[in-house]
Amino acid sequence: MKNRVAWLALFLLPLLSWSVESPPPFSSLTPGQALPKEFRVVNLPGIGKNVFSLVADEGKTVLRVDSSSSAGSLDIPIVDPGATAGSAGAERILEWRWKVNRLLEKADMEDKSSDDHPVRVFVFFDVPIESLSFIERNKIRIARAITGLDVPTAALCYVWDNKHRVGYKAWSPYTHRERKIVLQSGPQSVGQWVAEARDVAADFREAFGFEAPAVSSIAVGNDSDNTHDRVTSWFGDVGFRR
Repeated sequence: MKNRVAWLALFLLPLLSWSVESPPPFSSLTPGQALPKEFRVVNLPGIGKNVFSLVADEGKTVLRVDSSSSAGSLDIPIVDPGATAGSAGAERILEWRWKVNRLLEKADMEDKSSDDHPVRVFVFFDVPIESLSFIERNKIRIARAITGLDVPTAALCYVWDNKHRVGYKAWSPYTHRERKIVLQSGPQSVGQWVAEARDVAADFREAFGFEAPAVSSIAVGNDSDNTHDRVTSWFGDVGFRR
């Protein structure tokens, strides 16, 4: 099972020292080539590593993520075009496609001991730590001291779940700074590409109660280390609607 420090590393690393250059879309790359420098694979110390690769699927290059009792994510430093002065309340639509080969039947998104997902998309937000409560500030500062990482202050996590209904929302069992939202549930669309579009500003506002600041980065991946299972997921291009 992931310990707290290891989980923090997965949740926090995407905000550290990523390239400021916009990454190329997966579809513009060549199957089998190494991931460009704009992307960064984030694995956890002491936990099995996910395998990330560019593959061809239905005539397009996509990202494949293989997880076998492992965890990890790929950081995508996407520029948020909606986070500008005067944009409060405006839609900020994040779009992507994803696919899974199977569900993780023993997973439970609300239980630390089985908190795994066959596929997920993190959206990290740049919330000033000074705006948080005294308790939350101390928790984050302690986490930063323990890990040496710049702990993010708020995140959304979109998931494909095995049992909770579509639209179900819950805080992560590790922290109330991460809101999970179920976009797909059950086996009906397993093995098929599913297109998603989410207004991340509206989802953030509903979860945290105030207007969304800039998105710091996006991270995509999966994990099966708690359930000791295996799963493969695929991602098409990820980006904001312009």
